[in-house]
Amino acid sequence: MASPSRRLQTKPVITCLKSVLLIYTFIFWITGVILLTVGVWGKVSLDIYFSLLNENATNVPYVLIGTGAVIILLGTFGCFATCRGSTWMLKLYAMFLSLIFLIELIAAIVGLVFRHEIKSSFEHGYQQALQKYNSTGDAQSQAVDTIQRTLHCCGVTTYSNWGGTPYYNTHGIPMSCCRLPDNCTEADMKDLVKAKDKVFPQGCIFFMDCPSSAGINHMLPGSGVARGQWGHVPLGALQPGAPGAAALPLAWVPPASCEIAEFT
Repeated sequence: MASPSRRLQTKPVITCLKSVLLIYTFIFWITGVILLTVGVWGKVSLDIYFSLLNENATNVPYVLIGTGAVIILLGTFGCFATCRGSTWMLKLYAMFLSLIFLIELIAAIVGLVFRHEIKSSFEHGYQQALQKYNSTGDAQSQAVDTIQRTLHCCGVTTYSNWGGTPYYNTHGIPMSCCRLPDNCTEADMKDLVKAKDKVFPQGCIFFMDCPSSAGINHMLPGSGVARGQWGHVPLGALQPGAPGAAALPLAWVPPASCEIAEFT
């Protein structure tokens, strides 16, 4: 049997290890909450984007919600096992942690490897949506309009992509491409040359290619600034006649792989 002094030395060590494990388990539990929140947010806010991808992509929010829920349950179980000091519970918890870590590692690798396929899937889905676009308000047409208005983009790679669609032959470019809806007429939208100065120049796939500079011409809600590749610039400084306007160009040049983004 261990001596009293030995037990006194061991008890602080065990207490310290328990505290460390509880902190780690709490962090693990928080990641579960984050995944669950992102999954719910993705389902509510990004469902319209997923609708343009293949059917499997629409399951992504559910995967995040399920993973987050499992992690929350395991984190709760881990806290309970640590507080009770049950050996078999801690071993079971360690096994589950190892399994989840392995699954997350595989998921990260798969996401990295197939990121180009995800972009291609979005591009193909968006091209198909443009070809099937109509003014009757079906789900895909609404998705296209929402994406173009929200991201300030038009077409797949450029606004002129609309010129090869059945919708353009009868109606022209959709009004969701207009920079200023009041400044666009039906005649303008039926002429690619006239429409050039009235619609968003970037195609929507631009935001998949250049995520870091995707917000250059996109006004952040309530922020009063335009997001750019190199920081934040007050929009007022970019208006003609404003102080410092002469020293600032009306367009920034993103990296060579991206298109030029103009302020509107």
